[in-house]
Amino acid sequence: MAVISRLSTSTSYPSAATAALESVLHHTTTSPSLITFSRRRRSFSPRADLNSSDSSSSLSALQLLKSSAADRYTKERSSIVVIGLSIHTCPVDVREKLAIPEAEWPRAIKELCNLNHIEEAAVLSTCNRMEIYVVALSRHRGVKEVTEWMSKTSGVPVSEIAQHRFLLYNSDATQHLFEVSAGLDSLVLGEGQILAQVKQVVRVGQGIVGFGSNISRLFKHAITVGKRVRTETNIASGAVSVSSAAVELALMKLPEYCHASARMLVIGAGKMGKLVIKHLIAKGCTKMVVVNRSEARVDAIREEMSGAEIIYKPLSEMLACAAEADVVFTSTASESPLFLKEHVSTLPPVGAQIGGVRLFVDISVPRNVGSCVSELEYARVYNVDDLKEVVAANKEDRLRKAMGAQTIIGEETKKCQAWWDSLETVPTIKKLNAYAERIRVAELEKCLSKMGEDLTEKDRNALDSLSKGIVKKLLHGPMQHLRFDESGSRTLNETLENMHALNRMFSLETRAKVEQIQK
Repeated sequence: MAVISRLSTSTSYPSAATAALESVLHHTTTSPSLITFSRRRRSFSPRADLNSSDSSSSLSALQLLKSSAADRYTKERSSIVVIGLSIHTCPVDVREKLAIPEAEWPRAIKELCNLNHIEEAAVLSTCNRMEIYVVALSRHRGVKEVTEWMSKTSGVPVSEIAQHRFLLYNSDATQHLFEVSAGLDSLVLGEGQILAQVKQVVRVGQGIVGFGSNISRLFKHAITVGKRVRTETNIASGAVSVSSAAVELALMKLPEYCHASARMLVIGAGKMGKLVIKHLIAKGCTKMVVVNRSEARVDAIREEMSGAEIIYKPLSEMLACAAEADVVFTSTASESPLFLKEHVSTLPPVGAQIGGVRLFVDISVPRNVGSCVSELEYARVYNVDDLKEVVAANKEDRLRKAMGAQTIIGEETKKCQAWWDSLETVPTIKKLNAYAERIRVAELEKCLSKMGEDLTEKDRNALDSLSKGIVKKLLHGPMQHLRFDESGSRTLNETLENMHALNRMFSLETRAKVEQIQK
């Protein structure tokens, strides 16, 4: 026999509804119990059994079931979830199919938030990762829906996504995003570009309904963490971007004596292409050809990096430029390959002084150089996954630098989790405000009806403002004790104890149930 919760009732509600609710909550039968989710955990707990035969004194099972379903998710804690595929878990040939261009992020957020169990969403898609962050009403159903959406939009089977994805929840998801922003999860430790990409998620998300307050706050906090880690540690020293690692890799594959004389071609003058140019110049390569759609961007780079000879060529001359290059760097947003086997096979061979092999270093996702090119004897293709060779060279030093960063991330993760846990008080705040507002309006109407029709609009507005001011001042203290204080003067446990006390004092749970049933 089910154990029945005993909730207090209030005489401020219609007596019939109150009596009916009391009858339901204080009655036991041998009928099957209804099951509902508990407030703070996703474990099950028995709910009141119903006697549907006595329709005059109790609510039907169907009525209570509808009520339970209607506010089911207001009683659950939503979860922060990250569904991700990164260079650590997934090969580039799968990541490139799942990649979402920045211009498509708003569309993706809207579609994700149209899923049944997703409240908020954000997309972080780079050359090293494709991660979707959501606030999910149900973590398991949310993951299922998002994975199916990823499969539908990319054409990659759900089973293949599940094979390579990683799933993180709440504090683990928060810590992961902080590590990403700090550059700890990057292929190159302390990578600077990832922080700019996290910032871009916030910029793109502004004004999009699905990029809600919780996701927005999470990403803004991640930006703060990324800045703090770079300020308080020396993690950003050395090779700190995919572009710099690409240059390091290319030079590793060339004989040292020809580093300065090798003919360099850079295709794409965006953020990553610009960094490739910058690092080539830093390594002594002061002459290169840059192929790009517009010359204006190349002109801007040329002005910024005076002292280097940067020659602009349009995309229409890309193959001709490749024919005269020893090393080709590609970093464009093209969704189809720029170089295939049939293109490269027609290019003249490179000089024997650099080994007779033309190098293609492709840091684009999707890839700009087809994997088929590597089948040619006189061509070598390297993509972002191959940069691990560069990273392994200074692994020990990187791990030492990461220790200080992890301490900072641990502190910030605790702060963020405490804020997230404190959101449990939000429903109580809303219920208490609504309860006070109902009393205020009812008493104001009584007062106005007694004062007759002679009151001016100014007098009515004055009384309305007076009643609002009184309620606001009376609720100020309780509201302060329901809000988590990050300064540390009040712990989370104390805040939650205050919430439970106010729920009991004002019978807020009971009132909410009665209102739901009446609707």
